[in-house]
Amino acid sequence: MNDTTELTGKKAPAFKAPVIGGSYEEGATVSLADLRGQMVVLYFYPKDDTPGCTAQACALRDGWSRIRKKAAVFGVSVDPLKSHAKFIKKHGLPFPLISDETKEIVQAYGVWVEKSMYGRKYMGTERSTVIIGPDGKVKAVLRKVQPAEHLDLVLQALG
Repeated sequence: MNDTTELTGKKAPAFKAPVIGGSYEEGATVSLADLRGQMVVLYFYPKDDTPGCTAQACALRDGWSRIRKKAAVFGVSVDPLKSHAKFIKKHGLPFPLISDETKEIVQAYGVWVEKSMYGRKYMGTERSTVIIGPDGKVKAVLRKVQPAEHLDLVLQALG
């Protein structure tokens, strides 16, 4: 699927990927099937430890008491686990980060897009969030989220 808005109401694309942080030890993997029966927030972000991504992750960390009872939260980027581990440690992130180095998840969810900076075009992850219901269907898609607004938008979508 190339357009994340097509996902709303449909079965979320399955995945299995390396994960670290939260209750996941080094070497762990997570799959969407493992998460069935609970609300899931997959927030896709461009790169560990960059200003916007750090602001977004820290906002979720700071609002953790309000969000953790409502959903399982996973950050997803194409960074390797080693980078994720440093990002988690540096900022005290309480939730796990999924490494999608193969770009299978970002492509399946339609967030691997052409971007442009200073006139240069390149492929990268669009800052977007997909909320998946306990039934495995996509409940909401938040596109091109501003880091400062992300936590409130996620909480609204979770109800």
